[in-house]
Amino acid sequence: MVIAQHDKTILRDLARRLAEIARLPVMEERRRLWRKHNSLERERPMVLIFPEGSWVELLPESVLQCEDERARKMEWTLRHRIYWHEHIPDDWVFEDHWIVNKQIKNSGWGLEPRHRSSPQARGAWGFEPVVNGPSDLKKLRYPEIEYDEGATLQALAEAREVFDGILRVELRGIGHVSFHLMAIYSRLRGLEQVMEDMCENPGMLHEAMAFLEAGHQRLIEQYVKLNLFSLNNDDTYHSSGGVGYIETLPLPDCDPDRVRPCDVWASAEAQELAQVGPEMHDEFSLQYERRLLKHFGLNGYGCCEDLTLKLDQVFTIPHIRRISISPFADVDRCADKLGNRYIFSWKCHPSHLVGGFDEDHVRRYLRHAVDVTRGGVLEMILKDTHTCEHHPERFTQWARVAREVVEDGV
Repeated sequence: MVIAQHDKTILRDLARRLAEIARLPVMEERRRLWRKHNSLERERPMVLIFPEGSWVELLPESVLQCEDERARKMEWTLRHRIYWHEHIPDDWVFEDHWIVNKQIKNSGWGLEPRHRSSPQARGAWGFEPVVNGPSDLKKLRYPEIEYDEGATLQALAEAREVFDGILRVELRGIGHVSFHLMAIYSRLRGLEQVMEDMCENPGMLHEAMAFLEAGHQRLIEQYVKLNLFSLNNDDTYHSSGGVGYIETLPLPDCDPDRVRPCDVWASAEAQELAQVGPEMHDEFSLQYERRLLKHFGLNGYGCCEDLTLKLDQVFTIPHIRRISISPFADVDRCADKLGNRYIFSWKCHPSHLVGGFDEDHVRRYLRHAVDVTRGGVLEMILKDTHTCEHHPERFTQWARVAREVVEDGV
């Protein structure tokens, strides 16, 4: 596809602005801080803000000027980065590159999830199980991976045509490595059914999880064979919050043209088991995830599930470095358990951005976490922000308060 000159001019102008941002001295300082942070050398808490669902309110489609749909997607990506820098002063590092991802096809697991849609535009869907008994497990298939080199090279040439001389166009394979075994199975079986199976049909659940583990082991092997892994010791998003800048990855004997699992970060989570006790969490999910994560250089674990009572099990994950502390976790108890041995990846409560913005409350909330984790390695991650009620300034206010708290606590 050829980008029309009208669209190309818009994209190149935006790319020049992004390149200017990337050259700011503060970006190198942020890289330095992230490298120390990820190496457990605390200098100060780090702050990241991901508007996620609120982006439709911060940067609505009406602001786009390109005409072609492909160009509009590129335009939105550029505008979103520029807006982020100009309005959300967190610790994200803006690089002067444009990433082209390798076109990878996945054949799937043999069954497709079915959902009951919500009548609301952004409402929650319901499960419509397709695995209704042990016999349905026989319908599962191991995924097969195919690399579409032709489509990849076409996308690469297109990006170079648009951004040549302004941004570094980089070809990337699989950089964000994350395992979601329980999520995959729950979408097929239904969450309520999975909960019942733990007590009434544990053998069926173990059979399913063993199949998913074996399938993911085969995926790792295929990624290696097809040379699809990419280094992620940079601005690549890691786990459920954080970035990958670190000097100890890749390993010294790494061939950058043949990246191995041991050269990269990976992660896993099992949010579906938030209300399950530590022993059952370990039995039905973590034991399978642990065997997958052992192949990788450094690992993260968790997302929005409360791991307060499960940290001893999480600590057994090989090469564990980043642990998610959810908005529902006991921050004091988690701080005591983690100490300075792991990254305390705290997910701050996104509800503070709705129903009005109480700056004093947010300041006290953040200050408490900074105080109880003093001496540890804290990152404050604001995410899962599904709406800001059309008050985009709240992200700027939250970032300013967080920055003040961090600087006061150094």
